[in-house]
Amino acid sequence: MKAFVDKDTCIGCGLCPTIESDVFSMDDDGKAVAIPEELKDDLISGAKEAEENCPVNAIHVE
Repeated sequence: MKAFVDKDTCIGCGLCPTIESDVFSMDDDGKAVAIPEELKDDLISGAKEAEENCPVNAIHVE
């Protein structure tokens, strides 16, 4: 599984790195970014929680 952030949709609220900082961070433009690697099993739950709580549905975990 991988996590993806739609930077065109992201509003830079900062919620996702608060939920799962090992997967998400904020870039210099104030938008969220996800690690490019496959998610380790222990990170999937947090990534999915961030996906479910993103206020603009900019995160996809697949």
